[in-house]
Amino acid sequence: MARYIDESCRVCRREGEKLFLKGSRCYTDKCAITRRAYGPGQHGQKRKKQSEYGMQLREKQKAKAFYGVLESQFRKYFEEAARSKEITGLKLLQILESRLDNIVYRLGLATSRAQARQLVRHGHFTVNGHKVDIPSYLTKVGDVIAVKEASKNAENFKSIIEATENGRPVPTWLESNLSDRSGKVVALPSRDEIDLNVQEHLIVELYSK
Repeated sequence: MARYIDESCRVCRREGEKLFLKGSRCYTDKCAITRRAYGPGQHGQKRKKQSEYGMQLREKQKAKAFYGVLESQFRKYFEEAARSKEITGLKLLQILESRLDNIVYRLGLATSRAQARQLVRHGHFTVNGHKVDIPSYLTKVGDVIAVKEASKNAENFKSIIEATENGRPVPTWLESNLSDRSGKVVALPSRDEIDLNVQEHLIVELYSK
């Protein structure tokens, strides 16, 4: 599968804000946005006037980078959101938040979404007691996500818990039990509970042309 493999910090600098792609590093003074709050490249410090299409595209690219989703997946999620009877932009974000790799990250069982994807692919997690190794698996309200028994005492999970338990707060729409390496989806997130600074209506406008 094709995936962006260049320096992650360049993505955050291009969007002009933290997308938390590097895990715990993003919370330190080493964060690229803290050190160089302008775009990457030779002309990164020049102000650029954006067209309406350019603003719409940037919002879409920001959301894709934040969740680590490719264009084909992102479009599929948009089409699913558009078919629902709910507000399309909010439903799109709720679908993205429901991805298993995002849930693992939100619960504090990974330091970044990229690490969460890798851990899920390697078969370290179960959903309702059944092993799931598909990062894009969409969880539902009531689902219980847990590290499988054979992996609970692994050194990498011990270091992850140490790095996350006193750092990122767990969203209120999730229940986390780090001591048991598990968590539960108790509700769908409201827009206020999604910490992505994106104007989702611009994404809807872009795809609706």
